[in-house]
Amino acid sequence: LFVSNVLEEAVAVALPLALDPSGSLLLQALLPSASAPSLAPLLRGLVPSLCLVACHPCGAHILEEALWRAPLLILEGGEEAGALEDLVLQLGKSLQEELPTFALDAHASFVVRTLLQALGGARVGSDGGRGLPGSGPLRSKAKKSKVGSEGPAAFEVPESFVSLLREFKGCFQECIADFITHKCFSLCLQVALEVLHRKLPEDCAELCRAVIGYLSGCNPAAGQSSLLVFLKDATCSRVLDKVLEVSDAKALRSFYKAHVKGQLRVLSAHKVANFTLQRLIQTASRKLLGQLFQELGPGVEEIMAQEHLGIVTALLGACRKHGAHQPEVLQILLEAFHCWEPPSRQLACAPLMASMLAYEVYFGEEEKESPLQERAAALSSLTAVSYHGSLVLQHLLHFADPSLVLRSLAAMPPADLVTLACDPAGSHIFDALLASPSVPEKPRRKVLRQLKGHYVSLACSKHGSRVLDAIWSRATLPAKQELAQELADHEPQLRHDPFGHHLVRNFALTHFLKRRRDWDSHQEAEKKRRELFAEILED
Repeated sequence: LFVSNVLEEAVAVALPLALDPSGSLLLQALLPSASAPSLAPLLRGLVPSLCLVACHPCGAHILEEALWRAPLLILEGGEEAGALEDLVLQLGKSLQEELPTFALDAHASFVVRTLLQALGGARVGSDGGRGLPGSGPLRSKAKKSKVGSEGPAAFEVPESFVSLLREFKGCFQECIADFITHKCFSLCLQVALEVLHRKLPEDCAELCRAVIGYLSGCNPAAGQSSLLVFLKDATCSRVLDKVLEVSDAKALRSFYKAHVKGQLRVLSAHKVANFTLQRLIQTASRKLLGQLFQELGPGVEEIMAQEHLGIVTALLGACRKHGAHQPEVLQILLEAFHCWEPPSRQLACAPLMASMLAYEVYFGEEEKESPLQERAAALSSLTAVSYHGSLVLQHLLHFADPSLVLRSLAAMPPADLVTLACDPAGSHIFDALLASPSVPEKPRRKVLRQLKGHYVSLACSKHGSRVLDAIWSRATLPAKQELAQELADHEPQLRHDPFGHHLVRNFALTHFLKRRRDWDSHQEAEKKRRELFAEILED
C-alpha cells in the first residue's frame, strides 16, 4: 500500500523525479514491489520523453527497473496488465526504430540490453561479456552480487514480446556493418545473441552467420580470412566470443575450417585473440577438439612462455570434458615443464604445475643433474601458487588416470601441502582431490595423511579451514577421531581464532572432550544420514 501510494504521487512529477539523483534512487527502490496499476501510469509519463530519460544516467536506471518488473506483472494478469504490455511494446518499438541512437549511448545501451532480456524472458548472466579495456566495470560489485536474487533467470512472456524480439534481430543485422566496432553497440549485440539463442535459436544462427559473413568479407587478404584482423580487435573479439558460445557443433567446425585453421599458434600469441581461441576450445566438439589439439599441442611450451595460460587450462578442460587426448596432453604438459625426461623428474610435476615454473627455475640450475635421492633432502619449498596452476592440477585430477599427479602430491613435503591448502587458489586442488571420481581411495588417503600434524595450522587459516571442513565431510569415523584429537589438544587456541572457532563448532570439539561416547554416536548417525540422502539423490 505504501509503495502504491508513493508511486501514485510520483506520476505527476515522473520525469523530473526520474532525472533527479535522489528521486531516481527512491524510484529504483520502489519499482521492484510496484503493482501493474502503479507502474503503468509511471511508464506512461516517461515514454513520451524516452530519448531524454534513456540517455540520462539516472533515468536509464528507472527504465531498467520498470522493464524488469513489467513482464512479471503482465504474466500475473489483472488490472492494467494489458495496458502495461502495450506500454512496453511502445517503448520497445521506439528503441527499435532508433536503435543506433540508443545502442551507441553509454546509458541508453543498458536500457536496450534490459529490454532484449525482458522481451526474451531470460536474464543473461554475462550482460555483454568481458569488460572492455578503459571502460571501467559495467556494474558495481554490489550490483553483481545481487544478479541471482533480482528475479527469476527465465520467465514467460507474451507472444507479442517474442515478435518484437525477432524484429530487433533484423535491426541488428542491418546495423552490423556500421556499428559492430562500437563498444556499447557490441555489448547490445552480445546480449541479443544470447537471448535469441535461448528463445529463437534459428534467428540466433542467422544473426551469427550475418556477423561472421560481414567480418570475413571486409578487405579479404590473399590466402587468409579478414576475420583474423577482427579477432585481434578488443571490441569485435568479444562479439565473436559470444558467436562461438551460441553456435552449434556444425557452425563451429565451419568457422574453424574457413577462418582460423592453420592460424591457431598465431592467435594464441596475440594478447586479445587468445581469449577468443579459449572460447573456441571450450565450445569445441570432440571431433573439432582433435583438430585443435593437433595444431596447438606442439606449441604449449611457447604459449606458457607468453603467459597465455588460459589456453592451456581451456585445452585441459576440453580434454577432461570429452575424455579425449588425455595421455597426450599430459605428456606435452610435462615436456613443457621439463619434467618428462628423465622419468625421475615426473615425481616433481605437482609443485611445478602449482607454481607454473619450469623444473630448472623451481629447483635451480645447479640441481638440474642431481639424483633424486640427493635432491629430496634439499627440495625447494613451494612459496606461491598460481591461479592457472591450480586449474591445471584440478583438471588433471579429474582425468581418467590421475595416478602421476597423485604420486607427485604424495611426494610433496607436508609443509608444501599446507601452503597449497592455505592458498586461495591452491585450496581448490584439495576440492578436486576429494571430489574426483577417478581418484582411488588409497592414493587419496596417502596425500591427506601428509597433513597430519598440521591440522592446527590449517584450522587457523581462512582457506585451510575450508579444506579441513571438506576432508571432515568425507572422513570415516576413525579418521574423524584422529583429526578431532589433534585439534582438541589446542581447543582454547582454536576457540579464540577467527577461523578456528568455526571448526570447534562444526566438529563439536567440546563434546569430543567432555562427552566422547555421545560424540561417537552423533558422528555415526550423521554418516548414516548422509548415506541415506546420497541414495535418495541417486534414485
